[in-house]
Amino acid sequence: MSRGKWLALLCLVPFAVFFFVFQIAPLLWVLIHSVQSQDSGWGLANFNKIFNSKFYLQAIQHSLEISFWSSLFGIVIAVLGSYSLRKVDSRLRNFVNAFANMTSNFSGVPLAFAFIILLGFNGSITIMLKQAGIIEDFNLYSKTGLIILYTYFQIPLGVLLLYPAFDALREDWRESASLLGASSWQFWRHIGLPVLTPALLGTFVILLANALGAYATVYALTTGNFNVLPIRIAAMVSGDISLDPNMASALAVILVGLMTLVTLVHQWLLKRSYHVAR
Repeated sequence: MSRGKWLALLCLVPFAVFFFVFQIAPLLWVLIHSVQSQDSGWGLANFNKIFNSKFYLQAIQHSLEISFWSSLFGIVIAVLGSYSLRKVDSRLRNFVNAFANMTSNFSGVPLAFAFIILLGFNGSITIMLKQAGIIEDFNLYSKTGLIILYTYFQIPLGVLLLYPAFDALREDWRESASLLGASSWQFWRHIGLPVLTPALLGTFVILLANALGAYATVYALTTGNFNVLPIRIAAMVSGDISLDPNMASALAVILVGLMTLVTLVHQWLLKRSYHVAR
């Protein structure tokens, strides 16, 4: 092996150590402890308890529903915003990109506090909508409220991920399609969407993972009273009454399994989209 390859491997060592210590080792710890039970020792008792409990099944359902709908709404708005940015002045485009980059990191307690001020029971927007007769009541701390909250921090991330994807759409393709008599819908149906499909699927999976793992914002908003997987895992690790790290590990394995399933479906759809595009 040449000296350059040895040097490259040597430079890779710090990353490999960091990756193992903070990624592989915790995952192995979680996997091992997920099959340990405080009552029955080794086995699948934790998973049996989870899948036979309406409480834990509700947490899984809430996590999936909130993640799916917030990711769907977020990516639709992000697609429209990213496409619009290609058509505006460069100064406005740069400002919006910088703003999206900043707001994509606006989460946790500050975001929860901002939404309480705006859309809480006595929030300014809530009061204005009630006075205008548009709504009778709105509960920010419900599943619908959390979907709106999650959608907010999904949009900037979606814009940052999708904006570069529109560079793949060349303007001369649209002009050629127009000269051949294709309508705008036909262009997007046969050219635009097939080209953007890999980026759309990849972005949707990232948004889904972002929502499934969100903890600080929903905890700060509901003080841990809404039943989603991250809240349940945290309660099992840090709770004074319901302390059960092994059960938390089992819930974490289910969360990882859900993300693995989503990723496999994404890969299948990606291969299918490439096949259709060809």
